[in-house]
Amino acid sequence: MKKNDLKRMLKPLIKECVKEMILEEGLLTNIVSEVAAGMQGNLVTESRQVQTKRKQQTADEKQNIKRKSDKARKKINEHRQRLMDSIGKDAYGGVDLFEGTEPIKPQATNAAGSVDLGDPNDSGVDINSILGNASNIWKAIK
Repeated sequence: MKKNDLKRMLKPLIKECVKEMILEEGLLTNIVSEVAAGMQGNLVTESRQVQTKRKQQTADEKQNIKRKSDKARKKINEHRQRLMDSIGKDAYGGVDLFEGTEPIKPQATNAAGSVDLGDPNDSGVDINSILGNASNIWKAIK
């Protein structure tokens, strides 16, 4: 008997024996229960401290935003005061031109064809260095 002939005869017998052992003898249930027991050790649990840290971070961010907005408001008021001082208190009959004024709030939605000029609270570009050089040029021309 050749090797291939023996293999052809034994393969179906071994296949049937293995199938019988797994299904009828309960070996499959043992395998499944062992795998399930092994997977239970890898459970992920939720940590409550992470959520409180996130809440603390958002509270800190809100405080930082409020602090920055208060600082910007103070800077704007100082700028207004310097403008009034540079104009002169007697100019315009002593009337404060900026009294009670605030930048216009941006629109919630822009209508079709409207121009978006940006945030009114944006300080824009500092052009002091440009004007400083221009005054030197004008002095040289005189």
